[in-house]
Amino acid sequence: MLHRRADQPLIERTRQIRRGLTETPLIPLADERCDIVTKLEFCNPTGSSKDRSALWILEQAIRRGEITHDTTVIESSSGNFALALAFYCRMLAIPFIPVIDPHCNHATETQLRLLCEHVEKVTLRDTTGSYLKARLSRVQELLTQLHSAYWPNQYANPDARDAHHRFTATELITQAGPLDYLFVGVGTGGTIAGLSHRIKETYPHCHIIAVDAEGSVIFGGPPKKRRIPGIGSSIIPPLCTQALIDHVEIVPEARTAEACRTLATTHGLYAGGSTGSTYAAIQNHFTQHPPGTHRPRVAFIAADRGHAYAQTIYNPTWVQQLRTDAKHSVEALAAN
Repeated sequence: MLHRRADQPLIERTRQIRRGLTETPLIPLADERCDIVTKLEFCNPTGSSKDRSALWILEQAIRRGEITHDTTVIESSSGNFALALAFYCRMLAIPFIPVIDPHCNHATETQLRLLCEHVEKVTLRDTTGSYLKARLSRVQELLTQLHSAYWPNQYANPDARDAHHRFTATELITQAGPLDYLFVGVGTGGTIAGLSHRIKETYPHCHIIAVDAEGSVIFGGPPKKRRIPGIGSSIIPPLCTQALIDHVEIVPEARTAEACRTLATTHGLYAGGSTGSTYAAIQNHFTQHPPGTHRPRVAFIAADRGHAYAQTIYNPTWVQQLRTDAKHSVEALAAN
């Protein structure tokens, strides 16, 4: 990457945007065993925790001269990071090309096609049954084809980690006070890498629990088809190796759907898949490890809203098919 002179009007524009942002709220959830609070990252401008990393990555790249007004930003994402980049790039008048796949929710794809003049969609699965490697390969092709292009690389970019260390974690510490546990969904690794270091600096005895999806390979599990975006990966993101993790909870997708419905019907939170997975992990963890006489203070991240999942997680027919497919998969494994 050739560094050019920093674009001062772009720098000033990012400052204006940054000044307009506010903290996301923290709310308590009633629970018999724990004092649970959730940080509503879906209250960010584009509706997810990815606002943190998207804007900070763009800010820092602009300051380094890696992005100017004639630079095209290209990224592999079929979800919230693509939406966040699309929003901030549009505000900054920078072209953005998201590389998506068939797992992209219809609502997300519709919004991306509205905000971006060019959307790339890969359709061939890779050797793990996912599309991630195909998306990343297409990103590399586009980088060589375009005259001036920038790849944020959310899986390895330290700015993604630093955004959550600098902003998300600092807010959480101020709002929540001393924590015994922090549950974080893991996908690209930036959120848990940044949060875990900052939280451990302040509360060294806080247990950091990573939450992953069944079928993800991040923590060594066997790969299998996954239907719910948000957490999990078919590669081990470099940022994940930087996180300070005390324990890992693996959540089946059917359990994710159940937890999303519980969050909505019991607590009024219409949240996305990663949030449901994280809430399910909390319930599972404290069922297996009852807290005893001390009521632990537990925090988790509500990473995105449920609107993009209306036709999947919140659709009873889709959830029933998910359960049926999972049952058939277990039966097939047992038969072999």
